[in-house]
Amino acid sequence: MSYVNDVLGKLQHKFSHQPEFLQAVTEIFGSLSALFEREHRYQKYNILERIVIPERNVSFRVTWVDDKGEVQVNQGYRVEFNSAIGPYKGGLRFHPNVSEGIIKFLGFEQVFKNSLTGLAMGGGKGGSNFDPKGKSEGEIMRFCQAFMNELFRHIGATTDVPAGDIGVGGREIGYLFGQYKKLTNRFDGVLTGKALGWGGSLVRPEATGYGAVYFAQEMLNEIGQNLEGKVCLVSGAGNVAIYTVEKLLQVGAKPVTVSDSKGMIYDESGIKADLLKDIKEVRRESLETYAKECKSAKYTPVSDYPKDHNPLWAIPCFAAFPSATQNEINLNDAKNLLKGGCKCVSEGANMPSSIDATNAFLEAKICYGPGKAANAGGVATSGLEMSQNASMLSWSFEEVDNKLHNIMKHIYRISKETAKEFGNPNDLVLGSNIAGFRKVANAMIDQGIV
Repeated sequence: MSYVNDVLGKLQHKFSHQPEFLQAVTEIFGSLSALFEREHRYQKYNILERIVIPERNVSFRVTWVDDKGEVQVNQGYRVEFNSAIGPYKGGLRFHPNVSEGIIKFLGFEQVFKNSLTGLAMGGGKGGSNFDPKGKSEGEIMRFCQAFMNELFRHIGATTDVPAGDIGVGGREIGYLFGQYKKLTNRFDGVLTGKALGWGGSLVRPEATGYGAVYFAQEMLNEIGQNLEGKVCLVSGAGNVAIYTVEKLLQVGAKPVTVSDSKGMIYDESGIKADLLKDIKEVRRESLETYAKECKSAKYTPVSDYPKDHNPLWAIPCFAAFPSATQNEINLNDAKNLLKGGCKCVSEGANMPSSIDATNAFLEAKICYGPGKAANAGGVATSGLEMSQNASMLSWSFEEVDNKLHNIMKHIYRISKETAKEFGNPNDLVLGSNIAGFRKVANAMIDQGIV
């Protein structure tokens, strides 16, 4: 409708330098016309123009000293996007490609992802263009401390609760929390992803990967299928990918690929989860090491990739779990997946498929779980960690895993029911976008013009 298009046109003009943010907005807006035609109050209260602008956008300098005694400077960000249904919640990303536009795209997606979980969490995101790769433990610690020297002013257990993301794991969360505690003289649940001995939650490292598999199972159950014995492709080699592989193996599937910034592994006999964990979580080495230590594995460096597609997605499979980064699947990759017999895509990363690729999956009528629904397990378990911190309790692995599984079932059910309500029960992009948006928008209206 014209209102949606008018707002999108203004954003495209104003933020033409932030393509990832515009892509995320375009994808959400593409689902909302039917809702706005039915419920006119969203236009009356100008919800679209309000919801695309962060409530607060903080940018700051991060100055730290490397091992050579030289002063280094990075850019830090925290975008507090929307707090209509709870405190801002979203990860911190340390990666050289981090920019304001990337953080805004991630924060905007986070608003609706968090809404879908059913938990009381608003949306935010943050990070820095700092690259942890190749840095010593001391350098990473000093950077994290310098980053928190500014961030601590803006966060709190009931205000804004950051977590980890790319480049920010348990080690970094520890350094960040230690500095926060020193600066504020407070020990509270201001960060999630903490170690178990001081407020962390069981299942948090596994949550996003496990959740993506749980979501795939819900989609496949609907059509009388399952993952047992099926060949699956997984991209990435970080937290999400590692535990996607682990859960796939647990349910009897056969994951055969992983990838990192230097190349990809194809192991026809199935990825060895223990070896992958050791290489990536303990030794922190590239996947070249996996190929050297596993004779059944074939390694392809990025330099050998074709220009127009990723060879990982050209391997025949039943299901695909993109778990690396945004826009890792282009239209050619989507066509290769479909040509190779792929019947299910469950996104473990944030917006890993381009809009053209997403449309190809929807047109093919395969089981397609968009990132804001399928990868919500991580933030859901962060929310469960917040609950444990607030009540000073610690739940068992089984308790947390069961709650996570039920949350993923809830996300699938509400996305499916909303898609059906608007005439297309197989379009979970439509369903998750409208369901996530409607809850936040209704809260914004209830709370007045603020």
